[in-house]
Amino acid sequence: MIRVLIVDDEELFRAGLRMVLDAADGIAVVGECTATDVPQAVAGSAPDVVLLDIRMPDRDGLAVLGDLKSRQGAPAVLMLTSFDTDAHVARALRAGADGFLLKDSDPAYLVWAVRAAAAGGSALSPSVARAVVDGYASSMEGSSPAPVRPPADPGDRVAQLTPREREVLALLGDGLSNREIASELYLSPGTVKEHVSTVLAKLGTGNRVRAAVIAWQSGLTGTTEGLAPHPS
Repeated sequence: MIRVLIVDDEELFRAGLRMVLDAADGIAVVGECTATDVPQAVAGSAPDVVLLDIRMPDRDGLAVLGDLKSRQGAPAVLMLTSFDTDAHVARALRAGADGFLLKDSDPAYLVWAVRAAAAGGSALSPSVARAVVDGYASSMEGSSPAPVRPPADPGDRVAQLTPREREVLALLGDGLSNREIASELYLSPGTVKEHVSTVLAKLGTGNRVRAAVIAWQSGLTGTTEGLAPHPS
């Protein structure tokens, strides 16, 4: 059972998400709250996935994201935004968000995204993908140089990968979990885990969403929708 915590300042919106998710097989909403109550809610419900509004009046959703990701055994965090050009998306990406969804996403897509995040995959709403890509590019341009840093051009970074690693990156860009990638490539989950770790290291990121963005930039996923395939 996937345990979900909903964090949003609008009670009616939280109720709508709860109704959709509680009706899905294998998913249970274990709590809902505003930003200020997140520490107590997480401690009391131990969620696997947190749906977190990126903008809230009582506390910045990005600050909440930082707190969540600093916890031992941090849950997956899907950021909710009302705007597909939200400037906060870039900051959330750098802070380790596991995915981005528009608040008006299709219910079936919401369920798919929660399952993907819980399985260790990434979820990017197609209409917000451009903001994520632009935010990643900006973060790369604005980063201070490190002793060893991969080339800034996505094509150069991907060129460092072996053919098998590019296959893994392409499937990672489609939001697949390690187990799903293993099934697609007829490999063991342990082997895929090693490939993913190597891919992330060569790309210079420890974040699967950033890797998915690079896959999109490099044309490995084919289309924007490839970042987050719509459930059938």
